This record gives sequence, C-alpha cells and structure tokens, in this order.
Amino acid sequence: MPFADGAPFAAGSPGLLPEAPGICVVELHPHRSLNPRGARRVVASVAAGTFAVAIYCTVYGYWPVLVFAVLEILALIWALGCSIRSGMISETIAVTTETVTVTHRERGNDRQAVFPRHWARVTLHAPLAALHPSRLLIESHGRACEVGRFLTEDERRNLAVRLKQLVGNVNESPAL
Repeated sequence: MPFADGAPFAAGSPGLLPEAPGICVVELHPHRSLNPRGARRVVASVAAGTFAVAIYCTVYGYWPVLVFAVLEILALIWALGCSIRSGMISETIAVTTETVTVTHRERGNDRQAVFPRHWARVTLHAPLAALHPSRLLIESHGRACEVGRFLTEDERRNLAVRLKQLVGNVNESPAL
C-alpha cells in the first residue's frame, strides 16, 4: 500500500491515510510474519524432533536429556510468545490543522499525546552509539513523544521526512 501521494512503502512501515479534508493519519505497525497459528506449528515441529531424540536417549538411561528438552521447548514457547506480543503494538499519528495527536496502543494500555501543530516540531536524533537506532520525536512546549521505535532505520528516516512535511517547523503550519 502506498502513501496517499503515491510513494510506496514496505509491509510494517508507515502508511498515510487521508481521513477527511484537513486531517492526515499515519498508522504504524511492526512487521511480524509469524502469527499465533504459525507459532504453534513451529513449536509442534521442533518439539516432535526434540522429544523423539530425548525419549530415545531416556530409553538408554540418559534421562537428563529429557529434562533439558522440556526446558528447551518451554524457552521456545516463551520467546515466540514475546515476539507475537511485541507485534501487537501500534501507533497512530493524526495531524489536523490545529493539533498533532500521537496514540500508542499496547495490550490494554493506550497512551495519547496531543501537541499544538503550530508549535510542534519533528526531530530525528542520531544514535548515541554506532549500533543503536536513531530516535524520532515529536516535541512541543518541553514535552516529547517518541514514535516508530519498531521501524527500521530507513523507514524511520522516511517517516521523519514525511512528518516534517505534514507538521512543518515551529511557527509554520503547512497546508494539509
């Protein structure tokens, strides 16, 4: 799905949706290719092979292998559960003629930050260390809200450019 102006973007990256005249909405969702059903299949296939070897070893007296096999499968279930839960995060950035509203949704925890558009600014802070990600912030009146933590570096840079076009600089409100 492309931006409203025709620029394409990859799955999991920001999408610009024209809601109504004078309102632009950017939806952000992390890209997770593994769904809960696929995760169950992965666990079942790994468990089948692991327990086949563990039971074979147990028959020959190496019973600790079975204990470690159970621990391995439990660790796999925990890791896949964390991955699936992190894929359920979403962020919505709504830019109107008056405000910039950022809504961050996680499991049962919705947070919203509203900034006056005329005084808001979009900044992309360089990382503190070479392997750390940059930070994309919407700031106004001493408050800041980070957006797009789960985006790749290129997606975050593209989003920063697009948001700067929508929000403008301080004391500037470009037409939507």
